[in-house]
Formats: sequence, structure tokens, C-alpha cells
Amino acid sequence: MSIKLVLGDEVVTIVSAYAPQAGLDASTRQEFWEDLEEVVQRVPRSEKLIIGGDLNGHVGSSRDGFESIHGGFWYGERNEAGNAILDFALAYDLGIMNTWFEKRESHLVTYSSGDNASQIGFFLVRNALRQCYTNCKVIPGESTATQHRLVVLDFRGRSYIRKRRPLVEPRIKW
Repeated sequence: MSIKLVLGDEVVTIVSAYAPQAGLDASTRQEFWEDLEEVVQRVPRSEKLIIGGDLNGHVGSSRDGFESIHGGFWYGERNEAGNAILDFALAYDLGIMNTWFEKRESHLVTYSSGDNASQIGFFLVRNALRQCYTNCKVIPGESTATQHRLVVLDFRGRSYIRKRRPLVEPRIKW
């Protein structure tokens, strides 16, 4: 699912994505990535693009070969699904925002079930506009679903509220 927002003279496309779980067959996972590619290809390069969602993978803390898209701050070890995320982000020059901001563990874990904790919720944005984003973190204690936690991406944009000129009574000179 995606929405377009017109903010002043900028257009922002926000995509919500939910990748198939690791236990599903490879063709289902491949179909997801192909569908997401189609969505990204339809967004003009002149627009801001934000992809947020549960991508069900671990990108790990190693940036080797992915320095342009991976900031190096991460929770957990890379897995096969994480490789798919990294390959997709590299192909479309999308920065994985969760990895660019150093956080304590409680602000990294997006999924928790029993003794298992992982970081599978992501925000991907166009690298050319990465400097517009000031923070990406998990809000501890805010569960959007039973085991998932809310991930927040802050961005600095222009003020989109038009400032009105104050109404001033004209002075009458006597």
C-alpha cells in the first residue's frame, strides 16, 4: 500500500510493506520483492520516498559492501532475508535508516516474543535525501501489535504551513 502527500511544493510517497515470513516458500518471498520493485519504479526520482514496514529480515551490523546504505548500527546477525533487504536497498540506492543512528538496545528491538528479540521493522529512504532525516528509533513500550513495537522516523522539512500576513487596520491620517 502506498500514499502520496503533497507538502507545499514537495511530493512524498510513503509505502507500507509487510514481507512474507521466513518459513514461506522462496517464490512467495520473490514475488513480494518484485511487487515492491514495481511500486518503487513508479515513484519519480524527484519525489521523496519512504518505505516503512516489517521486512522480516536481519541486516546485521556489518556494512562490508553496503557502506552507502548501511550505517553500521544494528541489532542481531545478518540472515538470508537480510541479504534480500540489502540487495534491494542497494539496487534502488535506499538508505536503511534504522542503521544510521546509534541507539541503546531498547530503541532497536522491533519484535519481541518470549526470549527472542529482533529488529525486523525498517525505514528505507532515498540516499540523496538521507540528510533530511534526523532520527529513527523504536518507542519502547508502544506495541502496535502483540509482539511488534512502533518504529518512528523523524524528518526535517520545510514549514508547510502558510504564514498569513497579520491584518492591520489602515491608519487614517487626519
